[in-house]
Amino acid sequence: MSEIILTPKEQPQVPLEAKNITPDAFAGKTIDEIKELKIWHGNIQVALSEFFDVDGESAENASEMKIIIDGDVYNTKRIGQKMTAGEITVKGNVNMYVGVEMKGGKLTVEGNAASWAGQDMEGGELVIMGNAEDYVGAAYRGDWRGMSGGKITVYGNVGSEIAEYMNGGKMIIKGNVAIMPGVHMNNGVLIIEGNVVARVGGEMAGGTIVVKGVINEFLAGFKYIGVEKEIEVDGETIPGAFYKFKGDHATKGANGTVYAAVAGNGHIVP
Repeated sequence: MSEIILTPKEQPQVPLEAKNITPDAFAGKTIDEIKELKIWHGNIQVALSEFFDVDGESAENASEMKIIIDGDVYNTKRIGQKMTAGEITVKGNVNMYVGVEMKGGKLTVEGNAASWAGQDMEGGELVIMGNAEDYVGAAYRGDWRGMSGGKITVYGNVGSEIAEYMNGGKMIIKGNVAIMPGVHMNNGVLIIEGNVVARVGGEMAGGTIVVKGVINEFLAGFKYIGVEKEIEVDGETIPGAFYKFKGDHATKGANGTVYAAVAGNGHIVP
């Protein structure tokens, strides 16, 4: 696999918007052509090379290419937007919209990510080794269609309203979550290995949420079904005992499922 290495020169106060940092945009281009690809700095377009050194070897096809961003890009947005193939690895933090509308390939962030990571994701795999802020895998503002495919894994903690309007795919959060994970969820699987502050699955209509940690506050719109052990979710057997709920019956015809670990969650059972 061919590698292109982007080394950040600096991160300006005004954020960069770099939706051209994808294997799709780089494929079939020479290094000089890649250097001239445009990114946004505020309201003006500049060459990629103004903020990144570019080295390595390109490939004809996106599937044969890996982009390595060798440094922190905490003020660069939209890395990996709409990528369909290949790989991107960021050796640091990223700003908002990393992996937005992603359709294929693999994108790994070794640091933290700001809000809207994986928004409207359709396929591929997004891995965030640190923390992520709000709206991971969520819908665009005003839309009712969020993540529909692919897989998102966050190894740290996340903010509020993750998996909003989720309609497919799989999301795994290994840390803790703020409020309203899976709000308006329609389909797909959300697994939370840490604790949740409140409102798991608010107004969800379908899909499955598993919480292995403690839910501080639980909504009244869920019907308690009973205790299940060794639950099977998306072809995976999850060990342990879980309270099972169906809902959220605040939404007409809702058929979502929430599993909450028995350990530590006795206060949410009616």
